[in-house]
Amino acid sequence: MNIRCETLTDYPAIAQVNTLAFGQDREAKLVERIRHSNRYIPELSLVAEIEGMVVGHILFSYIDLVNEQTLQVLGLAPLAICPEFQRQGIGSALIKAGLEIAETNKEALVIVLGHPEFYTRFGFQTSVIYVIESPFPVLKEFFMVKPLLSYQESYKGKVIYPPAFDEV
Repeated sequence: MNIRCETLTDYPAIAQVNTLAFGQDREAKLVERIRHSNRYIPELSLVAEIEGMVVGHILFSYIDLVNEQTLQVLGLAPLAICPEFQRQGIGSALIKAGLEIAETNKEALVIVLGHPEFYTRFGFQTSVIYVIESPFPVLKEFFMVKPLLSYQESYKGKVIYPPAFDEV
């Protein structure tokens, strides 16, 4: 398996991976909208390929954390693996690679809405521990954060997703 940054020629395969993984095209359209926004971070849109075929994709992009000031933090969404390649460690490898790049980039915090059984393995914890509020009603254990080395206690408040997420 090879993990690398996406390229322009990967776009159709990434859309297909997201559509197959989620059973509809909302996430594929989300990826496209983020790419065309000022929240896109090219080095944090990663693909996993096996024998030259893209089988997985992860995207970290900027979202806002609003309190007395507005801070940009990373949102992890979506993470998609082709169904026939799921439960083989590809998603875990993509998360680890993305988190390493985020640390190198001196990012402070990653936020995800996902399954606690999966994401806690990577150090994600419920956001309420860090006084970070979800922008929508969700069980607290599903809205999680992972502080990175650049994290400071001033990172608290309410998460606001950019317009690219509005149609999801």
